[in-house]
Amino acid sequence: MRYCRKCLTQEMDQAEYFQNLHDYIDGLDEDIKAGLDIYTERLVICKRCERLQDAMCNACGCYVELRAAILKNTCPYKLW
Repeated sequence: MRYCRKCLTQEMDQAEYFQNLHDYIDGLDEDIKAGLDIYTERLVICKRCERLQDAMCNACGCYVELRAAILKNTCPYKLW
């Protein structure tokens, strides 16, 4: 397991950064993690949204894959 080195995204290789993001999502505690069906449904909705740009929501600034992975989270525009 890799631990945070307290680096900034501007200091990281893009591929490394996104791998870290996906590793973080995969390692979320199952008690807070959205099920695969909910996660997939949320991402389908985000992919149709005009506010999605470069994996980020222009409404709130989050990475939609991370926001969608946590069950209690909601879309800032109540789309899910």
